Amino acid sequence: MRDFRDAKAMARTLSEALAARSVSLSHSDSLELIAKILGLRDWNVLAARIQGMAPGVPPGVIPSGPTQTEVPVFPMRDFVLFPQTVAPVFVARDKTRRAVERAMAGDRRVMVVAQRHGAEDDPGTQSLYPIGVTASVINSQTQMDGVLKVTVSGLQRTAITRLIDGEFLAAEIEPIEEQCSQSEEATSLSHTVLEAYRIHANIDLSPLPVRQRVRFGLPSTENPGLLADSVAQLLSIGIDEKQQILETSDVVARLEKVLDLINTAQPGQ
Repeated sequence: MRDFRDAKAMARTLSEALAARSVSLSHSDSLELIAKILGLRDWNVLAARIQGMAPGVPPGVIPSGPTQTEVPVFPMRDFVLFPQTVAPVFVARDKTRRAVERAMAGDRRVMVVAQRHGAEDDPGTQSLYPIGVTASVINSQTQMDGVLKVTVSGLQRTAITRLIDGEFLAAEIEPIEEQCSQSEEATSLSHTVLEAYRIHANIDLSPLPVRQRVRFGLPSTENPGLLADSVAQLLSIGIDEKQQILETSDVVARLEKVLDLINTAQPGQ
């Protein structure tokens, strides 16, 4: 698993993922964004910490610094964001606009979570699913119709532990770790899921290198958890079904659920 010492590789991965979606971001801007995702002020601070990293510190542990215990919440009416996904979200509600402003003024971290009842304009605890995804705000732009378009990059499955309703919706959160992500069973199932999806969607991109396949929306078996999420997003299924996939932290169980959805879906959907 990558940690903060892999920041340059993470920045390259981010740039490639955005380029595949026709979003241009320079390498230097990617480095700055990775630094903010990791909770640091800018790339200079992160570079200094990487250079001065003391031996013996476990991978994945970032040297101590200020942390954000509450994050702004983006409630989504009809959209489920998954980790490692870059997607636009459209903001019209004033409270969510204020949440965007707070995120942009801070470390750009937000909690993106789907609503149970999309018709509610002011969702509370009972209206939101308990599991969402922490994400980093890449950019925001007001469109001609006044709606704010915000591009976010999904980071990690996260549970809401307490909802805070003020000028904007915020939450205390707790990250959810994946289970069995690199087990033999997960690896075997990932190949089964990918083949089932290939047949379901009637596509064959096998001659293409892995990096080019991503541009066509075809996931890779190198990361079973990411593959399950990627296929779930490609399927024509409801918000509730996507939310069930998101809430499944066990990768083997997640792959099994995705395989069931593929087998029960109509061809070509």
